[in-house]
Amino acid sequence: MFKQILGKLPKKTSAKFWDNGESQTLDNNNNQGGGDEVLSQRTSSNGDTSLDCVSSFDVLPRLRDVSISEKQELFLKKLRLCCLVFDFVAEPQQNFKEKEIKRQTLLEVVDYVISSGNGKFPESVIQEATKMISANLFSNPHRQWKNKTPEALDLEEEEGSLNPSWPHLQIVYEFLLRIVASPNTDPKISKKYIDHTFVLKLLDLFDSEDPREREYLKTILHRIYGRFMVHRPFIRKTMNNILYDFIFETGKHSGIAEFLEVLGSIINGFALPLKEEHKLFLTRVLIPLHKLKCLPNYHQQLSYCVIQFVEKDCKLADTVIRGMLKYWPVTNSAKEIMFLNELEEILEATQLTEFERCMVPLSRQIAQCLSSSHFQVAERALYLWNNDHVTNLVRQNSRIILPIVFPALEKNGSSHWNQAVKNLTENVLKVLSETNPDLFEECLHKFQEDQQKAEDTKKKNGETWRQLEEIVASMAK
Repeated sequence: MFKQILGKLPKKTSAKFWDNGESQTLDNNNNQGGGDEVLSQRTSSNGDTSLDCVSSFDVLPRLRDVSISEKQELFLKKLRLCCLVFDFVAEPQQNFKEKEIKRQTLLEVVDYVISSGNGKFPESVIQEATKMISANLFSNPHRQWKNKTPEALDLEEEEGSLNPSWPHLQIVYEFLLRIVASPNTDPKISKKYIDHTFVLKLLDLFDSEDPREREYLKTILHRIYGRFMVHRPFIRKTMNNILYDFIFETGKHSGIAEFLEVLGSIINGFALPLKEEHKLFLTRVLIPLHKLKCLPNYHQQLSYCVIQFVEKDCKLADTVIRGMLKYWPVTNSAKEIMFLNELEEILEATQLTEFERCMVPLSRQIAQCLSSSHFQVAERALYLWNNDHVTNLVRQNSRIILPIVFPALEKNGSSHWNQAVKNLTENVLKVLSETNPDLFEECLHKFQEDQQKAEDTKKKNGETWRQLEEIVASMAK
């Protein structure tokens, strides 16, 4: 199959494109005019740059081959050439030569941005650059691939989620990143073109199934947020709206982990005291994100964001812990382990006063985890006593906490099916008995009394049922 495809390609000769010695190949017909390999398009009179309207190409010299005075105008022409968009989905086997020409031109304009001097980019360059970026990133042919139904994709092949336009898109994303990060880009001029509409479309791209694309978008968004202060409120509001839609409507989005990674950096830069807007974001977005089935896809980034809030304002610990208890998983052991991991990190940043506000419902939930038949859940809950800060919080409130968790610990030590859980339970009970022997004996005595009462109640109920059965049997005769 590959031999048949390669056999149809025109014969090629090598042609250098880069000062670093990288060698690429192009058709012999493209090397007219003294080695000017990069071509430009002729468009229709209305300025349309779609593939259908291209009638012919004009030869363009390479940027390194022209004088400094001519470079900017040539650079603008190359940007206009790169507005030509190829359909990699419907026509993957067509226009090989033109696609390679465009790829080489994109590489050249990226190199121009990287190697440009100290002078600021004029407005015409920023305008043409954003036009080219918009034509490539927001065009329909590049976005059609992700609208396939899951049944149409072979889930066993990683390539099923990769964008076929990536040979061009990768360089366009790199160009956008270089433009945004370049010290030669004036934010005051650029904000006219990298405006709210541009940012909104960029945020929509985070739903891409291609992880390579989302990684670029994450880096670019972080740069835009850092350089364009005027866009910061809009970016936060738009991300909030996307997350609201994900939580309360669709439950499906490919870029939540990347969103949260960017938000983690944003939260880290919040000034103190925290604004009410930021606290509402915690309670209305970050905490409800714990309830989604796809939590494992973004839990690491979500946990980091939540912990950032608690570290900035310790008074939020009670709000966070109660919010987690509200969405605590009941039948999903894997999620329960994630919650316990996050809970330990939150408790490390929790002060005694805040802990005392939520310790009763929290202790009840920990007791349920200790009683879990899933050994990993019980084991992870027992590991909380290995944390010095958590142990100190428990010790200072042992008179309230120990009576709540003691029955679960005692039952684990005597009847849990997993030996590792039994051993850990014995260690925890030993620590508790050494910390407060009198309270430990009191809890043990009460537990034994409760067990005896339960046993007596069970026997009494059994006797009652036996008498009822005898009555029913006598009436049936």
